[in-house]
Amino acid sequence: MATPALADPLTFTPLVDARLRYEHVEQAPLAKDADAVTLRLRSGFEAKLSDFSFLAESEATLAINPAYNSGVNGKTAYPIVPDPQNIELNRLQLQYRGLKQTVVTVGRQAINLDDQRFVGAVAWRDNEQTFDAVRVEWSAIRNLKADVTYANNVRTIWGIDGGNRFGPAKLSEIGGDNVLANLAYRTSLGTLTGFAYLVDQDQRQVFVNSSQSYGGRFAGAYSLSKTVKLSYLAGFASQRDYHRNPNRYHADYYAGELGIAFRALSLTGGYEVLGADRGVAVTSFQTPLATLHKFNGWADKFLVTPPNGLRDAYGSVGHGWKTVAGLDAIGLIASYHRFDSDRLGQHYGNEVDAQVSVRKGRYTALLKYADYRADRFATDTKKLWLSLDWAFS
Repeated sequence: MATPALADPLTFTPLVDARLRYEHVEQAPLAKDADAVTLRLRSGFEAKLSDFSFLAESEATLAINPAYNSGVNGKTAYPIVPDPQNIELNRLQLQYRGLKQTVVTVGRQAINLDDQRFVGAVAWRDNEQTFDAVRVEWSAIRNLKADVTYANNVRTIWGIDGGNRFGPAKLSEIGGDNVLANLAYRTSLGTLTGFAYLVDQDQRQVFVNSSQSYGGRFAGAYSLSKTVKLSYLAGFASQRDYHRNPNRYHADYYAGELGIAFRALSLTGGYEVLGADRGVAVTSFQTPLATLHKFNGWADKFLVTPPNGLRDAYGSVGHGWKTVAGLDAIGLIASYHRFDSDRLGQHYGNEVDAQVSVRKGRYTALLKYADYRADRFATDTKKLWLSLDWAFS
């Protein structure tokens, strides 16, 4: 007589990570330099039983040295370092995997789509961006994946003090009927993706960020030999005003990137255009839900696209080592950006960025630098970071 199958056991996985970071910012013409020292701690757990999983995670940031403008602390004599002191419920989600090739996630969750150019969790900042949402990921057809999210609230990086008298437009949460739809087809040469992102920012202070974007991208890699690999990306999107946005505008987005890697050495060049409409503020192509620090230079001068749009011509070189000098990995990256307007032919400025990362076990150390030299947009800005990350899992 056969023995009855045992029920799937209930499992618990702890989720703990911490980051200690120093950020120094020099920004003309401000007389004071920012010297921020913050400690970010996340703790929680994930419980799994059969096809269900439940995840809960808290997040807290302590300003050990608060000599900086967090955006919501009123210290406007300093440059902004957008890591306010904070404590909150970061994620609280229920996930179900009982349907064929389908994942359904309900609750407060982090969402990263493609390269995070349009939707991301902003992991660079201490306070992660999360979404109160229902997300369905379906991949029952070979090589095809549909990913659709409805989010009625966005929890921003500004934390529990967001929207106070010091930062009235830097809201802690933004309600609205956001729809994020992404359809991807994987081929031997890369992944072709089409998307529709309906961003509904339904608070008066941010009505101007409501937009509808439709577009596509193709990204992939091709091995030229055992040691040489070619990578490529091309993207296009069209954006218009949406819902309660008081502006009427239309702007386009283009991106192209080509890279080549020889063993651990990589070279990349690219060109990205965030188009302008007629030169009025917030009528150029915007991506308010993106992980913006990843794009257009680490000095973060273009988190909001200028009225006349943005053209970013960039190149980078990187090298990595594994299991060297008792370390698990070492990575070096250096990049250069030339920034121009999309209309009127203005040269905004240039930027040089560099980064060194070292990983050993559960620890990752990072030294990072950005130097923006202004011409006709913003002001000269230098930033330096030194951080140490630790993760339990």
